[in-house]
Amino acid sequence: MTNTIRVWEHTFEPYLVESEIEERVRTIGAQINLEYEGKWPLFIAVLNGAFMFAADLFRHVAIQCEITFVKLNSYEGTASTGQVNTLLGLKENVEGRDLIIIEDIVDSGLTMSGILTELQAKNPASIRVASLLLKPDSLKVPLHIDYVGFEVPNEFLLGYGLDFNGRGRNLRDIYKIVSA
Repeated sequence: MTNTIRVWEHTFEPYLVESEIEERVRTIGAQINLEYEGKWPLFIAVLNGAFMFAADLFRHVAIQCEITFVKLNSYEGTASTGQVNTLLGLKENVEGRDLIIIEDIVDSGLTMSGILTELQAKNPASIRVASLLLKPDSLKVPLHIDYVGFEVPNEFLLGYGLDFNGRGRNLRDIYKIVSA
């Protein structure tokens, strides 16, 4: 793993290495394979941040399934705006389908709560959530996340799909902010 990095005016230090992430993603994929054997779930990946987690998770899912994407936005810089903006919506009919939402990070929970409310109104058979990262101390609404990669502290994180104003998504490891 590399040492500290600078993105914009901030310094970040390594937090989770690629091998730890890969092992946890593999475990979540195996769990989904067992729980959805004989079913045909629809994965709904939340862009932009979840694209790396979704791709890696999908490689470990051996059951028949489909994937689609929605694009939402609630961050500006290093903080949540508290408002969720739907930029690209769901086009598939989800009535009667088993859904698995793939998210990079659940922070305040407001985005996920909004997605769940919107999807529940469409009468799916079931909805589960897979989030690579969960900040339990930051939750502003009660949520149950079915597949959690890592519980993390309330710090700004970067890499493996997580960005800082567009930069850092391509990093293989996850870094935490240490200074501005």
